[in-house]
Amino acid sequence: MEVVNAIGRRKAAVARVYVKDGNGKITINKRDLDNYFPSSLLQYVVKQPLTKLNVLEQYDIKVNLFGGGFKGQSEATRLAITRALIKINPEDKPALKAEGFVTRDPRAVERKKPGRPKARKRFQFSKR
Repeated sequence: MEVVNAIGRRKAAVARVYVKDGNGKITINKRDLDNYFPSSLLQYVVKQPLTKLNVLEQYDIKVNLFGGGFKGQSEATRLAITRALIKINPEDKPALKAEGFVTRDPRAVERKKPGRPKARKRFQFSKR
């Protein structure tokens, strides 16, 4: 199998994923998954589509990640891995879609408005 690539985004994070046959090694920005995401919860989020399809030990995954925080980065990686798995085997899409991994989460930070301290917050009102 040749290398399959896909892209995933979440908030300000962008993940480019390259999937090839292997033995389950996940490398993020030239670092191991356990090293890049020390939190077991974030590691679980990244591995969710692989565990759902029982192909955790089947592919080697290389990820280029930039932007955002650790939660956004982990969810961007999950989306990218899901898209790559669908490219490899389109019959897996219904199973992944049922879990909600195929949908790109569009929520992002709202921009700051002029004349206000934040996007919706207003300065304290003074009557006198």
